Amino acid sequence: MKDVLRFLLTEAPDSPALDSVEAWWRRHLAVLPRFPAPADLALASGFRADRLGFAFASGYHAALRSLFPPLPADRRVALCATESGGGHPTAIETTLTPAGAGWTLDGTKTYVTLGTHAELLLVVATEGRDAQGRNRLRMVVVDATKPGVRVEPLPPLGFVPEVPHAALRLEGVAVAPEDVLPGDGYTRYLRPFRTVEDCHVNLAVLGWLVKVGRRCGWPVALREELVANAVLIRALSQEDPSDPGVHVALGGALAQMHRALERCETAWEGVDVETREKWQRDRRVLDLAAKVRVKRLESARQKLAGGTGED
Repeated sequence: MKDVLRFLLTEAPDSPALDSVEAWWRRHLAVLPRFPAPADLALASGFRADRLGFAFASGYHAALRSLFPPLPADRRVALCATESGGGHPTAIETTLTPAGAGWTLDGTKTYVTLGTHAELLLVVATEGRDAQGRNRLRMVVVDATKPGVRVEPLPPLGFVPEVPHAALRLEGVAVAPEDVLPGDGYTRYLRPFRTVEDCHVNLAVLGWLVKVGRRCGWPVALREELVANAVLIRALSQEDPSDPGVHVALGGALAQMHRALERCETAWEGVDVETREKWQRDRRVLDLAAKVRVKRLESARQKLAGGTGED
């Protein structure tokens, strides 16, 4: 922890502008040898980003590295879950079908973050229903250049437009047995990713805000509050993302971060116009999946009170 804290507090806060996803990725990889732990990588690469969109991209990728540590750190990865019916387990219709010694993968994903630049795709697929009628999900690693894989760029969003998204079509994609990851695709990967992503994306955003604050002379107390919030979320990122106590604590940490952002409003008046306008445009990314967060927090509270809660 002390190394990344020193980095946030002493590293030069000036970063040259990034003009492409490739440039962002090169800068992200440049930080990796110094900070291999995903949470520290999120903080440091967020600090090195020149805008919120690329800080978000670094946090997203650090989250994937945290949840899937065996994947190669130098290859861009994208999680492919959302379909026309959404990202809930019951909505997954992409199929994983036995074929000889392996499998074939067929289906469509409607929204894949960084999909146009991903080298490896983490695809959530169904093996069918169990005796209780529940979708039996698996997580499959697919090379984006395989035959049958088609990536279709989507129009830029109205915020963080630098971060590309894509639709994904899979038609008879051959899958080797070793590319089907062990364990249940929902409980072991998809469900915890929501928490892991919240931690790492917000760490990257905090790293970027500390850089902006240092560069633009924000009050010391405000900058130190952002650093303290980062320390709290980093600690939570090391815990079990399925534990209800972690969800409750993370809910409190994110509420604390929201209050800190409100206190930053006056400080933004001293930031250059371009950076300030991008922040005002892009801060909506922090509200993505807000309803899911609220449900997760309420479910965690119910579980801690002795109830069952809902996933």
